[in-house]
Amino acid sequence: MAFFDDNVHKHGLDIHGIPVVGSPDQFAVARDAYEFEQIIIALPSTAHRRILEVVRRAKTLGLETEIMPSMWDLASGRAQASQVRPVELEDLLGRDPVSLDSAQIDEMFRDRVVMVTGAGGSIGSELCRQIANRNPKRLIIVDHSEVQLFLIEQELVGMGHGSLIVPYVATILDGERMDWIMRTYHPALIFHAAAHKHVPMMEHQPVEALKNNTLGTQLLAQLASQNHVGKFIFISTDKAVNPTSVMGCSKRLAEIAVQALQLTPGNVTQFCAVRFGNVLGSSGSVIPTFKRQIADGGPVTVTHPDVMRYFMTIPESVGLVLQAATQATGGEIFVLDMGQPIKIIDVARQLIELSGFRPDIDIEIKYIGLRPGEKLFEEFKHEGELFQDTAHKRIYRFVCQAATPAQVDQWLGELKTQLVPGARDQVKQFLTQIVPEYTPYVD
Repeated sequence: MAFFDDNVHKHGLDIHGIPVVGSPDQFAVARDAYEFEQIIIALPSTAHRRILEVVRRAKTLGLETEIMPSMWDLASGRAQASQVRPVELEDLLGRDPVSLDSAQIDEMFRDRVVMVTGAGGSIGSELCRQIANRNPKRLIIVDHSEVQLFLIEQELVGMGHGSLIVPYVATILDGERMDWIMRTYHPALIFHAAAHKHVPMMEHQPVEALKNNTLGTQLLAQLASQNHVGKFIFISTDKAVNPTSVMGCSKRLAEIAVQALQLTPGNVTQFCAVRFGNVLGSSGSVIPTFKRQIADGGPVTVTHPDVMRYFMTIPESVGLVLQAATQATGGEIFVLDMGQPIKIIDVARQLIELSGFRPDIDIEIKYIGLRPGEKLFEEFKHEGELFQDTAHKRIYRFVCQAATPAQVDQWLGELKTQLVPGARDQVKQFLTQIVPEYTPYVD
């Protein structure tokens, strides 16, 4: 019915017979003349503050707001220009669009067999989507959850990739099954995303975090080396840096184990780890939790008014993981540029506003205190790690002195003797002998 634009030189013009009536600040006046009920936002994704202003103004007038897909979604084929959608939190975060060397990534996958563990999870499923679109010879998808594996399998079939994918319900702790899959399909690349990742939950059952995240990763990586897999990409986390949680420490130990395997005599596999922070909308993350609390009428619970986290969307984080994989030569820890950290309280307020409510008026915000293992701020770098640029401005490489395979075998051998049912505090205390920068939470 009408166009609105911040460029005053366009006001008064017609585009295909539709008038440009003014700026979005004039919604109220124009609505009386045109009686519109919905606003479709086509601002660039970098204009996050203006998008928030437009949404707030529209909500005040009772207008429905939707937004065009981002340039990332349009360029990657995830969406079409006609697919408008509700405004989401990622539209307001002000992240610069990610540019990828698609030709280099395509070449890495072309006509190669690729294996993804944790394929049904938030990161694993997006890895599957992006890899399947890059013409691999075959895509082996592995997850211990039959339900999650079924969902991503059906989605990939619906995308036209049914002939590419081979799903396996399996745990990475089953060495015999993992070895059989590798010997059967000879994957050239393995993306290892399977993990126990929820910090407070793992804090109360550290044995399970260490078995899956540390010992499971070491086992899978050893099998990859024995089967001459070309590249093994381990999905790590910024919580592995100076960890205060068992989950973070288990990931740090896995990084140490993977780096040591690079030095094993006769190894030809290129091992690397990729660290990044929180991804928007992943299972168990703060965003779905806030949305559920808002739908229930509140309160929205925030651990601390000063707690900050780095955020990235799932598609852009996975795109950068693939780009990092093209640069791996063996032994690296890559870190993704997550932009500026964001206060969780600001995230809560913006989500409440996006839902059409007023923070602390319609929906209460309640502080509940940091939970065991949580930090106020996440970090990117361990002491002793060297910071290096890479060929991509959003990817950095950290290099530190790797432990020897013999050291890691000794450490993890001793760790296995500590992993007994019910062990908690003693396991955490033992971990400080291997990861001295770990600060455990004990009861």
